[in-house]
Amino acid sequence: MVQSKSIRALAILQATSITGVAKSVLEFAQEATISRSSQPTVDLSIVLLSRSQEENNFAAAMQHASVEFDVILERRKFDWRTIDELRALVGSKRPDIIWSNSVKSHFLVRLARLNRSSRWVAFHHGYTATDRATQFSNQLDRWSLRAADRVLTVCQPFARELESKGVRANHIRVQHMPVRPFDVVNSDRRTKLRAQLGIAEPAMVVLSVGRLSKEKGHEDLIRAFQTFLRRTPNISARLVIVGEGPERSRLMLLCERFKLIENVKFVGYQDDVSPYYSIADLFVLPSHTEGSPIALLEAMAAGIPVIATNTGGVSELANHETDALLVRKHDIGELSDAISRMLENADLRERLRFSARKVVLRHTPSEYYRSIVSVFDEALSA
Repeated sequence: MVQSKSIRALAILQATSITGVAKSVLEFAQEATISRSSQPTVDLSIVLLSRSQEENNFAAAMQHASVEFDVILERRKFDWRTIDELRALVGSKRPDIIWSNSVKSHFLVRLARLNRSSRWVAFHHGYTATDRATQFSNQLDRWSLRAADRVLTVCQPFARELESKGVRANHIRVQHMPVRPFDVVNSDRRTKLRAQLGIAEPAMVVLSVGRLSKEKGHEDLIRAFQTFLRRTPNISARLVIVGEGPERSRLMLLCERFKLIENVKFVGYQDDVSPYYSIADLFVLPSHTEGSPIALLEAMAAGIPVIATNTGGVSELANHETDALLVRKHDIGELSDAISRMLENADLRERLRFSARKVVLRHTPSEYYRSIVSVFDEALSA
């Protein structure tokens, strides 16, 4: 264990909104301001790679939280000047640890040979292959990550995948995402939101939060919800989908085809999701692939019973029938049955809600901070 009282760390990431990777880095930055006698403190600098000069939601959130950061403006998809700017920044800040948080940042660290002057911890969050360029970048990642002193990833399946691509097993550490307990949303705000969405009492609310892309499985959810409504006419329910993405138009056309325009509400991306959690009776994560889904942890932290597909690291966060109902991905019938079972059984919802609150205590930002710092220490000791 390194005995230094302070670790200088430089986090590099790309982010425009406060989701996933960006949220976890922001949580770490806020925890780094808290003094801890049992561990080294972390003097954290953040570098945001951006394609636009306009302030984005993540930059605004860091400013609001008084977190200092630098922006490197990329003039095109791959800008060679970025390498020189990164080298200059590393030279001025002289970090002990470079902490990369995206495929592109991993690649830039190795290409610029930044790991020759600092130890390198790379955080792998999984791949979403949407086009050939992205697939090519993902392939380059196996070259990048082999050079890191430690590689963090969000679940055991991802760890096995990394090992199969040549990353040394003794360099890989599994790290789940953090979640902070939600503040209580007052009843007036909940009432106002239901009115805005046109959801009158006593209709129940089924909530899903996530990017509207194919791998998130929203089409499966809409089909399962349509089956549920047809088979269970005695229960009044609405599906609220929070998120934006390339599948939105197609999903809305599917709702028109199924005559679900009044039953399914698309509300787009939301900076603050807590009001939507506050009106939900059930949360559904229908993804085809996941790592350590923050939306799942957020729903559990908000005290909402959960149905999720058993994919990626979901079963590492929640046990079937104990903390949530887990169903097979792509199985629309099983998902529909789970929705029916959950909305018809108040005792089941309460039992899962109670159990889920205990689960999230293992994934607090303070625990996340301690775990990341221990990996920093490992890299420095290597």
